[in-house]
Amino acid sequence: MKSLIYSLSILLILTIHGKALGQVYKTEKGSVEFLSKASLNEFTGKSSDLNGLVDLDKNMLDFYIDLNTLKTGIGLRDRHMRENYLETKKYPYAEFTGKIGSQINLLVGQSKSVIAKGKFKIHGVEREIDVPGKLTAISDSELQLEAKFTVLLSDYNIDIPTVVFYELAEDQIVSIKAILKK
Repeated sequence: MKSLIYSLSILLILTIHGKALGQVYKTEKGSVEFLSKASLNEFTGKSSDLNGLVDLDKNMLDFYIDLNTLKTGIGLRDRHMRENYLETKKYPYAEFTGKIGSQINLLVGQSKSVIAKGKFKIHGVEREIDVPGKLTAISDSELQLEAKFTVLLSDYNIDIPTVVFYELAEDQIVSIKAILKK
């Protein structure tokens, strides 16, 4: 009898544990890209160190990036971006935490457009934003996330000095893409 109760307890724990983890997908190597299109200059910054998770059972997601991993292709511009604008010594991360507006049930190969409503935090400022995106079930254990949104630098107290006003855009177009695994 003890053996039966023990076996049933183990089965119950595994079932609960399996359900709790059944719809949670994570990544540590997603990509982030921002595009700055100013009057006299256009450039991108990229990182492949996006961390995050999507929990389909709870319709929630959380993503963050270490801003020190962003690279524009020009070392001096990267240093100025980190030191003068993003102030990464004081504010090293950007993060989005939110909820997906609808329940997601995808079969392998299916995609669904979604809107995540949540809080985006950068430069010590947190604001409510909506982020449109697309989720695709690549396999039973992999999910792809793609999203694009605009960040206005002034909304986050990131000043653009008049000296570089024509070279740095007020609005930055941010794109993310990640393969998440169960």
